[in-house]
Amino acid sequence: MVSRSSQNIAEEDSSEDTAAPDAAGYQRPRVLVADDSRLQRHILATLLKRWGYEVIEAASGSQALAVCRERPIDIVLSDWMMPGLNGLEFCREFRALERNEYGYFILLTSKSEKEEVARGLDVGADDFLSKPVNGGELRARIQAGERILRMERELQQKNRMVTDAFNQIRKLYDTINRDLIEARKLQQSLVRDRHKSFSGADVSLLLRPSGHVGGDLVGFFPAGRKKVGLYAIDVSGHGITSALMTARLASSFSSVAPDQNLALTQLKNGKYAPRPPSDVLVDLNRQVLKELDTENYFTLILAFADLETGRVVLTQAGHPNPAVMRARGGVEYFGNGGFPVGLIDQATYDEFEITLGPGDRLFLMSDGFAECENETGEQLGEGGLVRMLEKSRSLRGEAFLEALIWDLQEHAGNGDFADDVSAVLFEYHHKSGCTK
Repeated sequence: MVSRSSQNIAEEDSSEDTAAPDAAGYQRPRVLVADDSRLQRHILATLLKRWGYEVIEAASGSQALAVCRERPIDIVLSDWMMPGLNGLEFCREFRALERNEYGYFILLTSKSEKEEVARGLDVGADDFLSKPVNGGELRARIQAGERILRMERELQQKNRMVTDAFNQIRKLYDTINRDLIEARKLQQSLVRDRHKSFSGADVSLLLRPSGHVGGDLVGFFPAGRKKVGLYAIDVSGHGITSALMTARLASSFSSVAPDQNLALTQLKNGKYAPRPPSDVLVDLNRQVLKELDTENYFTLILAFADLETGRVVLTQAGHPNPAVMRARGGVEYFGNGGFPVGLIDQATYDEFEITLGPGDRLFLMSDGFAECENETGEQLGEGGLVRMLEKSRSLRGEAFLEALIWDLQEHAGNGDFADDVSAVLFEYHHKSGCTK
């Protein structure tokens, strides 16, 4: 005898056609029908196959669970009341299985009490169908589950695409990071000697980029008899572009190839002498504007120090004012600013002089010192830098520069600086003395 529910389904759905995969090749879900009634399983399975679904039948909860362990099931249509493992227990076990994708679970039940429905939801059921089953409602619930599964599959696919893209970006980042680490080594190698003693003076250099690479460059070079050239450069911006520009500028003040050094001129006897620093900056400004197609510009201070007299001739192109620590005490700032290089066509530059006595120190620094901010956004300023210089007055050379970095980190409140920090320390100690 055919039950009323079976007659309803057969009458309402006998005209349905079998659905085929869509144009994108999407396959209908695999449905597991679990019911201890063979007739009910057969009717439900027949309709689902007619609608285009692959159907597997199970005569008990235990058999259904075994099927789910062996094969991926997309939608489960399970009777609540079954001998042995009932539908509620089967649902709980189904949710405990390790699955790569979500499975949609529908419970067939004659129970309508809110407490019973809540129990089903609590163990993991997604939907319910009341018995006797209505064919139209069955198809609607199955299609709702299919939509959810399809969205879940699409989301998984997109997540996989995002994960793949992230992994590719991560590999690219790792490659760039390794390249930047090597670039940092190369940039640091531009400063060949961090300290050198001359007859009558010592020069020490500090170069600390805010990132892997930076736009600061400092250095010195022999500039003829008893003279040494000093320079400090700060290219606008940070990162790779600025670092490439500093590499280009390093050759303009080469200490190993004086014939390529823009700041030197060759004498008739084959030796080299310093050019007027203001002329050097005019030529460099013209060269940058003519040859380099870039929006970057840079500040620079170029100085020539006489190791016998302590006389220093400087030209400043927008770089912070140099400071002099007098041996007798006190710190003085010098300079007149000037235009950055590579910013204004036909810019001219002035020269000024500083005379050092034995024990005096000339300090050329980037704006990373005075503009260093603390945690409240307050900049160190020239006054704060003076206090730092005075605090480390008893130290010399590289130890002096390291102490400044330590104090600057304490001011910033962490070990990272927002800007590159660089400096040239020229310590004059010629014993012959000179008039200040």
